[in-house]
Amino acid sequence: MPQQQHSTPSVTLIGLGPMGRAMAGAYLDAGYAVTVWNRSAGRAAELVARGAVLAPSAAAAVAANDLVVLSLTDYDAVFAVLTAAEAELAGRTVVNLSSDTPDRAREAARWLAGRGAGHLTGGVQVPPSGIGEPGSSTFYSGPVELFRRHRAALEVLTGADYRGDDPGLAQLYYQIQMDLFWTSLAGYLHATAVAEANGIPADEFLPYATSTAASMPGFLAFYAPRIAAGHHEGDVDRLTMGLASVEHVLHTVESSGVDGALPRALADLFRRGVAAGYGASSATSLIRVLRG
Repeated sequence: MPQQQHSTPSVTLIGLGPMGRAMAGAYLDAGYAVTVWNRSAGRAAELVARGAVLAPSAAAAVAANDLVVLSLTDYDAVFAVLTAAEAELAGRTVVNLSSDTPDRAREAARWLAGRGAGHLTGGVQVPPSGIGEPGSSTFYSGPVELFRRHRAALEVLTGADYRGDDPGLAQLYYQIQMDLFWTSLAGYLHATAVAEANGIPADEFLPYATSTAASMPGFLAFYAPRIAAGHHEGDVDRLTMGLASVEHVLHTVESSGVDGALPRALADLFRRGVAAGYGASSATSLIRVLRG
């Protein structure tokens, strides 16, 4: 499939799950000539009806445009697609918005460089509904000249937060955001399970859960500079007090008949901190325990 010649900007989008379809749609809305490919071709039907070109193969999709955006499940899927298109990669810029570890992003960048292609790693911070919306953002890392060259195209999707040359940085920033998100969501779900076990429905608990969540930015803003300075003195809170509180939570959970694995793991972490000699220090001293 020969490379398309366009007077308008063009892009290839590979991977048409909900995120990939939202991205392809955003490019169509912005007036781009869009080539798409997905293992299950049926997912492209709506996009083709809107003007996208469905490539017959991954190799043809890569060959169609200089800018290739990947939205796949993980880097195993990424390597499967790129290997099939290996002969067409030279001279392309691959913007890899698939999720995986920082090390796998570095591996992909090296692999593509060996085949004459550029690589930008991306970590999208919004769900599919946030693509193309103001205030949305994606982490990017990799060669700054590639980022600058394609920034306008990337910002069709979301705002672009460039983190540096290391191709692993975008995934690192993304994964630590996910660390915070999933543990926070699990905490909310656990608290809601305890509430419901005691006859308090989720909608009745909601304003109190929201109030607690809304207090967190203040705590983060207070603790972050102290953590950065290595200041873990127990002048505001003490780990022993935190342990007592977590143990009260655990007892409440168990007496409610709710799975106690989550607060039990938290109590174990606090106990290890106390055993390591941080009982009179702030709970932020747990960072030292977590880092070994």
